[in-house]
Amino acid sequence: MSPAFTVIIPARLGSTRLPNKPLADIHGLPMVVRVAQRAAQSNAVQVVVAADSLEIVQACHAQGVRVLLTQMDHPSGSDRLAEASAILGLKPDDLVVNVQGDEPLINPELINQVADLLIQRPTASMSTAAHEIQDLAEFTNPNVVKVVLDHEKLALYFSRAPVPWWRDGFAKGIHSLPNPAPLRHIGIYAYRVGFLQRFPLLPVATIETEEALEQLRAMWHGHKIAVHISPEAPGPGVDTPEDLERVRALLKP
Repeated sequence: MSPAFTVIIPARLGSTRLPNKPLADIHGLPMVVRVAQRAAQSNAVQVVVAADSLEIVQACHAQGVRVLLTQMDHPSGSDRLAEASAILGLKPDDLVVNVQGDEPLINPELINQVADLLIQRPTASMSTAAHEIQDLAEFTNPNVVKVVLDHEKLALYFSRAPVPWWRDGFAKGIHSLPNPAPLRHIGIYAYRVGFLQRFPLLPVATIETEEALEQLRAMWHGHKIAVHISPEAPGPGVDTPEDLERVRALLKP
Protein backbone atom coordinates (compact mmCIF):
# COMPACT_ATOMS: atom_id res chain seq x y z
CA MET A 1 0.00 0.00 0.00
CA SER A 2 1.37 3.42 -0.94
CA PRO A 3 2.24 5.83 1.86
CA ALA A 4 0.10 8.87 2.54
CA PHE A 5 1.72 11.94 1.06
CA THR A 6 0.98 15.50 0.04
CA VAL A 7 1.95 16.97 -3.31
CA ILE A 8 2.99 20.62 -3.15
CA ILE A 9 3.54 22.50 -6.41
CA PRO A 10 5.66 25.66 -5.99
CA ALA A 11 4.55 28.31 -8.48
CA ARG A 12 6.44 31.55 -9.02
CA LEU A 13 5.13 34.19 -11.41
CA GLY A 14 8.52 35.62 -12.36
CA SER A 15 10.45 33.80 -15.08
CA THR A 16 13.17 35.28 -17.27
CA ARG A 17 12.66 32.98 -20.26
CA LEU A 18 8.85 32.69 -20.08
CA PRO A 19 7.10 35.53 -18.21
CA ASN A 20 4.05 34.53 -16.13
CA LYS A 21 4.89 30.89 -16.80
CA PRO A 22 2.46 29.28 -14.30
CA LEU A 23 -0.42 31.08 -16.03
CA ALA A 24 0.60 30.12 -19.58
CA ASP A 25 -2.50 28.92 -21.39
CA ILE A 26 -2.62 25.27 -22.43
CA HIS A 27 -5.89 24.72 -24.29
CA GLY A 28 -7.97 26.84 -21.96
CA LEU A 29 -6.29 26.08 -18.64
CA PRO A 30 -3.29 27.69 -16.92
CA MET A 31 -0.22 25.46 -16.88
CA VAL A 32 -0.13 25.24 -13.08
CA VAL A 33 -3.70 23.94 -13.12
CA ARG A 34 -2.71 21.31 -15.68
CA VAL A 35 0.12 20.22 -13.38
CA ALA A 36 -2.23 20.03 -10.38
CA GLN A 37 -4.71 17.95 -12.36
CA ARG A 38 -1.99 15.47 -13.32
CA ALA A 39 -0.73 15.29 -9.73
CA ALA A 40 -4.29 14.61 -8.53
CA GLN A 41 -4.18 11.36 -10.53
CA SER A 42 -1.45 10.10 -8.17
CA ASN A 43 -2.09 8.55 -4.75
CA ALA A 44 -1.58 11.88 -2.97
CA VAL A 45 -4.02 12.62 -0.16
CA GLN A 46 -3.98 16.26 -1.22
CA VAL A 47 -2.50 18.44 -3.96
CA VAL A 48 -1.70 22.03 -3.07
CA VAL A 49 -0.20 24.84 -5.14
CA ALA A 50 2.17 27.13 -3.19
CA ALA A 51 1.90 30.42 -5.06
CA ASP A 52 3.81 33.68 -4.77
CA SER A 53 1.11 35.93 -6.24
CA LEU A 54 -2.60 36.64 -6.13
CA GLU A 55 -2.85 36.06 -9.88
CA ILE A 56 -1.88 32.41 -9.42
CA VAL A 57 -4.19 32.08 -6.42
CA GLN A 58 -7.13 33.41 -8.42
CA ALA A 59 -6.37 31.16 -11.40
CA CYS A 60 -6.28 28.09 -9.15
CA HIS A 61 -9.45 29.05 -7.28
CA ALA A 62 -11.27 29.46 -10.59
CA GLN A 63 -10.56 25.80 -11.40
CA GLY A 64 -11.13 24.36 -7.93
CA VAL A 65 -7.43 23.76 -7.24
CA ARG A 66 -6.32 24.16 -3.62
CA VAL A 67 -3.76 26.93 -3.32
CA LEU A 68 -1.80 28.79 -0.64
CA LEU A 69 -0.34 32.27 -0.93
CA THR A 70 3.28 32.16 0.25
CA GLN A 71 5.95 34.83 0.56
CA MET A 72 7.20 36.41 -2.65
CA ASP A 73 10.88 36.51 -1.71
CA HIS A 74 11.71 32.83 -1.19
CA PRO A 75 15.13 32.10 -2.71
CA SER A 76 14.16 28.57 -3.78
CA GLY A 77 11.28 26.19 -4.29
CA SER A 78 12.32 24.26 -1.19
CA ASP A 79 11.88 27.37 0.97
CA ARG A 80 8.41 27.83 -0.50
CA LEU A 81 7.56 24.19 0.22
CA ALA A 82 8.78 24.53 3.80
CA GLU A 83 6.46 27.49 4.36
CA ALA A 84 3.54 25.69 2.71
CA SER A 85 4.03 22.56 4.81
CA ALA A 86 3.99 24.71 7.96
CA ILE A 87 0.77 26.46 6.87
CA LEU A 88 -0.80 23.05 6.22
CA GLY A 89 0.18 21.88 9.70
CA LEU A 90 2.00 18.81 8.42
CA LYS A 91 3.82 16.67 10.98
CA PRO A 92 7.59 15.94 10.92
CA ASP A 93 7.10 12.35 9.72
CA ASP A 94 4.62 13.30 6.98
CA LEU A 95 5.76 13.05 3.36
CA VAL A 96 5.73 15.85 0.80
CA VAL A 97 6.41 15.41 -2.91
CA ASN A 98 7.65 18.48 -4.75
CA VAL A 99 6.19 18.50 -8.27
CA GLN A 100 7.52 21.32 -10.42
CA GLY A 101 4.92 23.77 -11.68
CA ASP A 102 6.25 23.56 -15.25
CA GLU A 103 5.70 19.81 -15.70
CA PRO A 104 2.18 19.49 -17.17
CA LEU A 105 3.05 16.04 -18.56
CA ILE A 106 4.29 14.59 -15.25
CA ASN A 107 3.49 10.89 -14.92
CA PRO A 108 1.31 10.39 -11.81
CA GLU A 109 2.90 6.99 -11.25
CA LEU A 110 6.34 8.60 -11.01
CA ILE A 111 5.01 10.71 -8.14
CA ASN A 112 3.87 7.53 -6.37
CA GLN A 113 7.21 5.80 -6.98
CA VAL A 114 9.27 8.63 -5.51
CA ALA A 115 7.06 8.73 -2.41
CA ASP A 116 7.16 4.94 -2.04
CA LEU A 117 10.94 4.94 -2.28
CA LEU A 118 11.38 7.37 0.60
CA ILE A 119 9.29 5.13 2.85
CA GLN A 120 11.38 2.12 1.82
CA ARG A 121 14.67 3.91 2.54
CA PRO A 122 14.50 5.13 6.17
CA THR A 123 18.13 6.32 6.14
CA ALA A 124 17.42 8.78 3.31
CA SER A 125 16.24 12.33 3.94
CA MET A 126 15.04 12.79 0.36
CA SER A 127 14.20 10.77 -2.72
CA THR A 128 14.21 11.67 -6.38
CA ALA A 129 14.31 9.98 -9.80
CA ALA A 130 16.54 9.42 -12.83
CA HIS A 131 16.51 7.62 -16.17
CA GLU A 132 19.15 6.26 -18.53
CA ILE A 133 20.76 8.62 -21.02
CA GLN A 134 20.85 7.17 -24.53
CA ASP A 135 22.26 10.13 -26.45
CA LEU A 136 25.87 11.33 -26.29
CA ALA A 137 24.89 14.96 -26.93
CA GLU A 138 22.55 14.81 -23.94
CA PHE A 139 25.33 13.36 -21.80
CA THR A 140 27.65 16.28 -22.59
CA ASN A 141 24.95 18.98 -22.35
CA PRO A 142 25.44 21.09 -19.17
CA ASN A 143 21.70 21.77 -19.06
CA VAL A 144 21.15 18.05 -18.48
CA VAL A 145 21.85 17.17 -14.85
CA LYS A 146 23.54 13.81 -14.30
CA VAL A 147 23.55 11.69 -11.14
CA VAL A 148 25.96 8.96 -10.05
CA LEU A 149 24.70 6.29 -7.63
CA ASP A 150 26.25 3.85 -5.19
CA HIS A 151 25.36 0.15 -5.04
CA GLU A 152 22.30 0.93 -2.87
CA LYS A 153 20.99 3.47 -5.43
CA LEU A 154 21.81 6.37 -3.15
CA ALA A 155 23.16 9.47 -4.87
CA LEU A 156 26.92 9.93 -4.78
CA TYR A 157 26.89 13.20 -6.73
CA PHE A 158 24.81 15.35 -9.06
CA SER A 159 26.55 17.35 -11.78
CA ARG A 160 26.08 19.28 -14.99
CA ALA A 161 29.33 17.72 -16.17
CA PRO A 162 29.30 14.39 -18.02
CA VAL A 163 29.75 11.95 -15.13
CA PRO A 164 30.86 9.27 -14.73
CA TRP A 165 33.48 10.00 -17.39
CA TRP A 166 34.28 6.99 -19.58
CA ARG A 167 38.02 7.56 -19.59
CA ASP A 168 39.23 4.63 -21.69
CA GLY A 169 36.39 4.64 -24.19
CA PHE A 170 36.48 8.36 -24.92
CA ALA A 171 40.30 8.31 -25.02
CA LYS A 172 40.02 5.76 -27.83
CA GLY A 173 37.67 8.04 -29.75
CA ILE A 174 34.59 5.90 -29.16
CA HIS A 175 31.56 8.09 -29.88
CA SER A 176 29.00 6.14 -27.89
CA LEU A 177 27.96 5.90 -24.26
CA PRO A 178 29.40 3.46 -21.75
CA ASN A 179 27.50 0.44 -20.47
CA PRO A 180 25.79 0.72 -18.05
CA ALA A 181 24.37 3.98 -19.32
CA PRO A 182 24.82 7.22 -17.34
CA LEU A 183 21.76 8.63 -15.60
CA ARG A 184 19.86 11.85 -16.15
CA HIS A 185 18.30 13.39 -13.06
CA ILE A 186 14.55 14.01 -13.10
CA GLY A 187 13.59 17.07 -11.05
CA ILE A 188 11.04 15.61 -8.64
CA TYR A 189 11.68 15.24 -4.90
CA ALA A 190 10.06 13.64 -1.88
CA TYR A 191 10.91 14.86 1.60
CA ARG A 192 10.04 14.04 5.15
CA VAL A 193 8.55 17.24 6.51
CA GLY A 194 10.97 17.41 9.43
CA PHE A 195 13.89 17.53 7.02
CA LEU A 196 12.08 19.89 4.66
CA GLN A 197 11.68 22.38 7.53
CA ARG A 198 15.40 22.18 8.36
CA PHE A 199 16.73 22.24 4.82
CA PRO A 200 16.40 26.00 4.14
CA LEU A 201 18.33 26.66 7.37
CA LEU A 202 21.38 24.66 6.27
CA PRO A 203 24.33 26.80 5.13
CA VAL A 204 24.69 26.98 1.36
CA ALA A 205 27.41 24.65 0.10
CA THR A 206 30.18 25.71 -2.27
CA ILE A 207 29.42 22.85 -4.67
CA GLU A 208 25.75 23.87 -4.68
CA THR A 209 26.72 27.36 -5.85
CA GLU A 210 29.24 26.12 -8.40
CA GLU A 211 26.89 23.58 -9.99
CA ALA A 212 23.70 25.62 -9.37
CA LEU A 213 22.10 22.46 -7.96
CA GLU A 214 20.26 22.89 -4.68
CA GLN A 215 20.17 19.17 -3.83
CA LEU A 216 23.94 19.22 -3.36
CA ARG A 217 23.40 21.23 -0.18
CA ALA A 218 21.69 18.22 1.40
CA MET A 219 24.54 15.91 0.38
CA TRP A 220 27.20 18.39 1.53
CA HIS A 221 25.68 18.25 5.01
CA GLY A 222 25.61 14.44 5.07
CA HIS A 223 22.02 13.74 4.08
CA LYS A 224 21.28 10.79 1.81
CA ILE A 225 19.15 10.98 -1.35
CA ALA A 226 17.56 7.77 -2.64
CA VAL A 227 17.06 7.58 -6.40
CA HIS A 228 14.30 5.74 -8.30
CA ILE A 229 15.42 4.69 -11.77
CA SER A 230 12.54 5.22 -14.17
CA PRO A 231 12.38 3.01 -17.26
CA GLU A 232 11.32 5.98 -19.37
CA ALA A 233 12.11 9.66 -19.73
CA PRO A 234 9.53 12.13 -18.39
CA GLY A 235 7.41 14.25 -20.69
CA PRO A 236 8.98 17.58 -21.63
CA GLY A 237 8.86 20.42 -19.13
CA VAL A 238 8.29 24.06 -20.02
CA ASP A 239 11.13 26.59 -19.75
CA THR A 240 10.80 28.53 -23.01
CA PRO A 241 8.09 29.62 -25.47
CA GLU A 242 9.27 26.79 -27.75
CA ASP A 243 8.76 24.27 -24.94
CA LEU A 244 5.27 25.63 -24.39
CA GLU A 245 4.33 25.11 -28.03
CA ARG A 246 5.69 21.57 -27.90
CA VAL A 247 3.56 20.74 -24.84
CA ARG A 248 0.49 22.36 -26.39
CA ALA A 249 0.89 20.10 -29.39
CA LEU A 250 1.22 17.00 -27.21
CA LEU A 251 -1.87 17.92 -25.17
CA LYS A 252 -3.98 18.99 -28.14
CA PRO A 253 -7.58 17.76 -27.60
